[in-house]
Amino acid sequence: MGTIYVTQDDSFISKNDERLNVKFDKKVILDVPLIKVDGLVVMGRSSISPAAIAELIDKKIPLTLLTNNGKYIARLEPEMSKNIFVRNAQWKAAGESAQAIHVTQGFVRGKLKNYRQTLLQSQRRYSELDLSAGITQLTNAIASLEKVDVINSIRGLEGAGSAAYFGCFNQLIRVDDFSFTTRNRRPPVDPVNSLLSLGYSLLRHDIQGALNIVGFDPYLGYLHTERYGRPSLALDLMEEFRPLIVDAVVLTAINRRMLTPKDFITEPVSNAVSLTKEGLHTFLRLYQEKKQDKFKHPILQKQHSYQETFEIQARLLAKYLLGEIDKYPPLVMK
Repeated sequence: MGTIYVTQDDSFISKNDERLNVKFDKKVILDVPLIKVDGLVVMGRSSISPAAIAELIDKKIPLTLLTNNGKYIARLEPEMSKNIFVRNAQWKAAGESAQAIHVTQGFVRGKLKNYRQTLLQSQRRYSELDLSAGITQLTNAIASLEKVDVINSIRGLEGAGSAAYFGCFNQLIRVDDFSFTTRNRRPPVDPVNSLLSLGYSLLRHDIQGALNIVGFDPYLGYLHTERYGRPSLALDLMEEFRPLIVDAVVLTAINRRMLTPKDFITEPVSNAVSLTKEGLHTFLRLYQEKKQDKFKHPILQKQHSYQETFEIQARLLAKYLLGEIDKYPPLVMK
C-alpha cells in the first residue's frame, strides 16, 4: 500500500490491533494493516491517539504533518538508524571537500539532464513546439558543471538550468484552461504552482524517509545550505527526482484533464491556491501510482519502482561517501 494520506479534517487516527484505523463522524473511513504502511501523511486537522503514535514509532513508520495545501508543518521520525558510519562519512564530507563538490555536481547533473530529457521528449512528440533555446541552455549548463569546483558556482548553474526549464514549462501544458508564467510559492498563487508545491512536499516526505532508513542525517546537505529545521540532504537528493515524478504527474493531471479549474480554490486574503478535496484525492492517487511505476535502473540494470529507487539512490550516496564506489551516479532517465 505504501504511504497513507489522511485528508479528512477532524478525523481521528487510532490503532486497532495491528491495523491503522481512521474515523470521521464516528464512521470508519479507512482501515488498513500496519504491515502494509510505509508512511503516514496527515493533511489538515486530524487527531491521532498515543497508541497509534507509539505503534508508528515502533514499526519505524514516519508521520508527516502538512497543511491542506501541502505546506510542511512537522515530522515525527522513528529512532535514527544505528549506522553511525554513514553519518560520520556524511559529516566528514561537509563543506567544500572533493566529495561534497562531486555529489553536488551529481545532484545537479541528474536534475538538469532529466529536465533536458523532458523537453526533448516533448519536442519529439509535438513538432510545433520550439523548445530549442531551453534545451541549448540546459546542455550548456550541464557541460559547464565539470568545469567548476566551487559549490556556489554549481548552485548558479542549477539556477540557470532550472530557469531555462521553467521558461519552457508553459509550452508543455497542452490545454487552454491552465498556464504557467513563473515559479512561485509560499504561497503558490496559481493552480500549476499549487500542484508543483504540493508534489514537492510529498516527494520530500518520501526522500527523507529513505535517508533515515539508510542512516543519514537529513539535515546536513551539500547543495542546499544549512538552515534551522531544513532537511537539506533530502532537498539535495530530491533534485534528480523532481522532473521524473512530480513534474510528470502535474503535466499528466493537467494535459489529460484529470484536473480542471473547478478542482482549485483561492483563499480570499492570501490568494493562495489549493485543491478541493476531490482534486486532492485525484492528485494523491496519481502521485502514488507514479511511485509504483517500474523501470530498468540505469546502474543496477534491474526493474525497480520509483518508491524503491528513493532508497537505492540513498544507498549509492552512502557507498560513495564511505569510499566503497568511486562516483555517485544520479538517476538519469533516457
